Amino acid sequence: QPTLYTGTGSSQAVSQSGNSTFQPDWVWIKGRSGATEHVLTDAVRGVTKEINTNDSSAEETVAQGLTTFGSAGFTVGTDGSYNTSSATYVGWQWKANGAGSSNEDGSINTTATSANTTAGFSISTYTGTGSNATVGHGLGVAPKMVIVKRRNAAESWRVWHTGLTSGSYYLNLENTDAQSSNNVMWNGTVPSSTVVSIGTNASVNASSSTYVMYAFAEIPGYSS
Repeated sequence: QPTLYTGTGSSQAVSQSGNSTFQPDWVWIKGRSGATEHVLTDAVRGVTKEINTNDSSAEETVAQGLTTFGSAGFTVGTDGSYNTSSATYVGWQWKANGAGSSNEDGSINTTATSANTTAGFSISTYTGTGSNATVGHGLGVAPKMVIVKRRNAAESWRVWHTGLTSGSYYLNLENTDAQSSNNVMWNGTVPSSTVVSIGTNASVNASSSTYVMYAFAEIPGYSS
């Protein structure tokens, strides 16, 4: 559900205006009238927890960022990337399954996985081991795209997509590089119906580091 809104400079609730409404579990906001960061918040990591797709920075807490996931939209505070007076914004919203619960399908038990199998979308958080591992995605079918971001330190966003050459390849979300090949990202393995394989690169699996993973399956009417 995409929603356009105009900033007020004061805390405001943004209501969905499309042909359906729901409580979003992932909101991606971008300023349209000015140069602002892409700011992403989800229900698994929690409100005010921001990551930015335009750079490799670690997760940060923005108290005046996205402060509430509402029943038909979200509430933003006064931070300029979310709500500058008279500026225009877009908020793209996805429904998963709330805060989720641990998924134990992989060799790493996720801290939480929030999966919407109807729409083919899930959010997972996990702690890395530094060794080749697998992480459950909760979709019940093999995802066609996976995005992973390290949360506790600056590392590039890593993307796998079925359109890439093989399970050895990846893209970086925050820059314009072409696909690259390196088995230490996905352990040379494409995702299965239950798990995503991760290698030993610090951007996906450093020991004791924290990560968020977004997984997408092709569902007609949702994404394909």
